[in-house]
Amino acid sequence: MTNLKYMIKEAFNNLGRNALVVLGAILAVFISLTLTFGTLIFGEIVRVNTLQWAEDVRVIAFLQDDLAVEETAVLQNEVASWTEVADVSYISKSDAYDEAVILFADDDSMLSVLVDNPDLLPASLRVQPVDPADYEVIVIRLSSTPGVSEVKSAGEAIDAMIALRDGLRIMFWLLAVALGVAAIALIANTIHMAIYARREEIEIMQLVGASNWFVRTPFLIEGALEGLIGGALAVTFIVLAQQMAVDRLSQLPEWINLSIQNDFILRQGALVLLFGVVAGLVGSSLSLAVHRTLRS
Repeated sequence: MTNLKYMIKEAFNNLGRNALVVLGAILAVFISLTLTFGTLIFGEIVRVNTLQWAEDVRVIAFLQDDLAVEETAVLQNEVASWTEVADVSYISKSDAYDEAVILFADDDSMLSVLVDNPDLLPASLRVQPVDPADYEVIVIRLSSTPGVSEVKSAGEAIDAMIALRDGLRIMFWLLAVALGVAAIALIANTIHMAIYARREEIEIMQLVGASNWFVRTPFLIEGALEGLIGGALAVTFIVLAQQMAVDRLSQLPEWINLSIQNDFILRQGALVLLFGVVAGLVGSSLSLAVHRTLRS
C-alpha cells in the first residue's frame, strides 16, 4: 500500500515537474481524441440521417385496372409478408388523383387533364424496404407478381445514398483509428522526454536496489492520467459543441437531424475516456520499452 501511494504521488509529481511538456501532451491528446470523438459523433449523425432518409425510400407497384378489391387486399398482404419489406401502403385512384392535384397545383394544363380524366392515374402499392439496399430484390419480385402492371423506383438515387452511407462509415472509422494511433505516439513521446529528464535520478534509484517496475509504474500512471485528462476534455468539448450546434441550427430543414440519443453519447464518451487511459498506458509502455535507462 505504501509503495502504491508513493507511485501515485510520483506520477502527480512528474506532472508538476514537467508542466509544460505534460500540458503539451494533454493538449495533443485532447486534439486527437476530440477529432476521434467528433468523428464518431459525426458518423452517428450521418447514420441517423441516412436511416431517416431510408424511411422515405419507396418502390411503387402500379396495379392493373381490372384488379378486384379482394385481389388487391390479398396482393398487399402477400407483399407485406416478404422479409425485405418493412411496410406496404395502398394508394387508390382517388388518392393518386388528390396527390396529383396538389403536386401540379401550379400547372394549369396538367390540372385540366386531371380534371377531365379523374381515373387517369392507376392504383398502386408503395413498398418501404427494410434496408434500402433490398430495393432491387423487391423490384424483381414485384415485376413478376400477377396484378402488377409496372414497377418504379429511384434506383440511382438509392444506390448513391447506400454508397454514401457505406463510404462515410469506412472513412470515419479509418480516421478514428489513425487519430487514436497518433494520440498513443504523442503520449509515448512525452513519457520518453520525462524519462530522459529524470535519467540521473532513475539510475540512482536503480543503484540502491529499486526494481524496474517500482521505477516504471509512476510513468505508466502518468501516461494514464494524461490520456484520461485529455479524453475528459475532448468528451466535454464535443458534447457542448454538439448541443450548441443543435440549439443554433434549429432552423435547419426537417430532413437534417443533428440530435443524437443520450445513450450513444454516454457509451461513446465512456469508450473515449477508456481509450484515453489505454492509449496513455500503451504509449508509456512503448516509451519504457525502448528507453535504455529502464530496459530490463
